[in-house]
Amino acid sequence: MENFIGRTAEIKILTDVLDSRQAALIAVYGRRRVGKTYLIRSVYEKQLVFELTGIHGVSDVRQLENFMEAIQTAFHLNPALPIAPPQHWLQAFRYLIHLLEANPSDAKRVLFLDEFPWLDHKKSDFLASFDHFWNHWASKQRNLILVICGSSASWMIQNIVRNKGGLHNRITQKIRLQPFTLYETQLFLQSNRVNLSQYDILQLYMVTGGIPHYLNNIQAGESASQAIDRLCFAKDGWLLKEFYDLYPALFGKADKHIAIIRCLSHKLSGLTRTEIMESCQFKSGGTLSKVLEALEESSFITAYLPFGKSSKEAIFKLTDEYSLFYLKFMENSKSVGAGTWQSKMAAQSWKSWSGFAFENICLKHVPQIKKMLGISGVYTEQSAWRYLPKAGEMGVQIDLLLDRHDNCMNLVEIKFYNAVFTIDKAYAGNLMNKRQVFMEKTGTKKTIFMTLLTTFGAKTNEHYLQTIQNQLNMSALFEPL
Repeated sequence: MENFIGRTAEIKILTDVLDSRQAALIAVYGRRRVGKTYLIRSVYEKQLVFELTGIHGVSDVRQLENFMEAIQTAFHLNPALPIAPPQHWLQAFRYLIHLLEANPSDAKRVLFLDEFPWLDHKKSDFLASFDHFWNHWASKQRNLILVICGSSASWMIQNIVRNKGGLHNRITQKIRLQPFTLYETQLFLQSNRVNLSQYDILQLYMVTGGIPHYLNNIQAGESASQAIDRLCFAKDGWLLKEFYDLYPALFGKADKHIAIIRCLSHKLSGLTRTEIMESCQFKSGGTLSKVLEALEESSFITAYLPFGKSSKEAIFKLTDEYSLFYLKFMENSKSVGAGTWQSKMAAQSWKSWSGFAFENICLKHVPQIKKMLGISGVYTEQSAWRYLPKAGEMGVQIDLLLDRHDNCMNLVEIKFYNAVFTIDKAYAGNLMNKRQVFMEKTGTKKTIFMTLLTTFGAKTNEHYLQTIQNQLNMSALFEPL
């Protein structure tokens, strides 16, 4: 595991199990290409004795043939003496038990079933057979660790984590693997000899979202613009068709999932559940709930609770950077080839969009923001706030509100700018109005700190001194935790 980037908490969970005297069943889930398989193989490199990867969209017959090939590889069986595939999954697991018992070991042994949801379908006996395998044999093997891994987070949660049958409460540990933070992204790029400024890394993050597999395609010696051109706008760009591979691979029939993603891409400030239902013309609230949960658990969307509102009034935002970028700039783009992205960056649409993209990134790095504000140890509730104006009034939106339990609040104004930002008289007036309207409409008695978070910081002039109590720049987002 030399030079492993990030995943400190996840690695600790996996290595702690090695010291256990009991069998362990570990569920790992997270969106596609986030590095789940690499994590398991790296941590359990010496203990891994069997690995099976499900195949997307094939029958049990093909899955069982794949199982036998994995068996032959793992147990070094003579390929010249092929064994007939089992007729069903119960028989397959019995054969695995036979080989494990025929090759006993006192050392820890890891069985890894990757893309676990792909092994199961409606007419399959896979899940019931796996249930039997775990409860009647594997759970009794003190030196055994069984890892099941899947990109379909919703399937893993519904069928494994919340299983109401034989697997109920059987999970020893669960790991939801998230994309890299900006700090981890910087370390990952540096490990690949890609040395870019934080501003350039921030732009790459707006496209890749910290997905390791995407970042691994960025080459040393090219600028952020060159990398985006090559990956997104070249004829054979690696990310050119990723959007249409991504959702079906995760959710099967993904029409409803994609419909919500498209809907949210047109309303970057977010939509309520009711607004999504109306915009996407969903007839069933239950169906909508399942699709929203699936997208949220896979890190494509995020639900934000507005200050002073109930959970029923949550605002859902599209927060997957790649999907946002694809739908705004790549889909139906007539421009291709070198220089395409440089040209698009000069347009007003980029300037408007980048502000929302930067805001999303900041909302994902609240722990880093709290650290740099010196309030990591203060219990804080994160939210946003907006006031829809009546006739003759001005609307107000607060990007990020940190409601602290030390009788203070930080109203965080987020501004993406390509240079040091200057607060002029008009902008200062806008900030003071936000503060005043918020205090009047919420009735809060807490101390309010206006906090400015920009890319390169802000100039300390009279308007700044009049309105701002705390200032952070993008370096705060790159802080390790």
